[in-house]
Amino acid sequence: MLASQSATFEKLLPQHDTVLFSDYGKGGLAHIGLMIDQARAAGKVVLIDPKGSDYSRYRNATAITPNRAELEQVTGPWSDEADLQTKVQNLRETLQLDAVLLTRSEEGMTLFDAGGQLHVPALAREVFDVTGAGDTVIGTLAAMVAAGLSLREAVPVANRAGGIVVGKFGTATVSYQELFA
Repeated sequence: MLASQSATFEKLLPQHDTVLFSDYGKGGLAHIGLMIDQARAAGKVVLIDPKGSDYSRYRNATAITPNRAELEQVTGPWSDEADLQTKVQNLRETLQLDAVLLTRSEEGMTLFDAGGQLHVPALAREVFDVTGAGDTVIGTLAAMVAAGLSLREAVPVANRAGGIVVGKFGTATVSYQELFA
């Protein structure tokens, strides 16, 4: 990691409870493994929106949030829900992740963790634009976990946020009032 980036990360880390990495596959997270290790050693929750076919770089993160296509790129296709659960739990254990949150578009999202799985159905009434939905989900998840909720408690809130944002045109935000109405 560049010395200035490393110093900045190390300086800011103690001030935060949750660290979120959104990997756009552009090379900006070349040293993500080191940052994950530093954050976890400091007792931080580390959430990652992954990209690419090599998830080994996310080893030891708290959770990753792939969509169906991203996950299939890593695990290969699954034949049914039981096969999906086996593949995701194997990935979770291999990479020493606490959880995998699979975002499933119109099917909602499923959290896979040591307790099994928690499925939350989609809440969007009408989808206008999916731009930013994944970012909204992981951002809301991070905010809720930082506020003290467990991943299992935060997933329904993140799902609601994603459902709200896809019901708007273009890149959109979700207000507190919308989220908790």
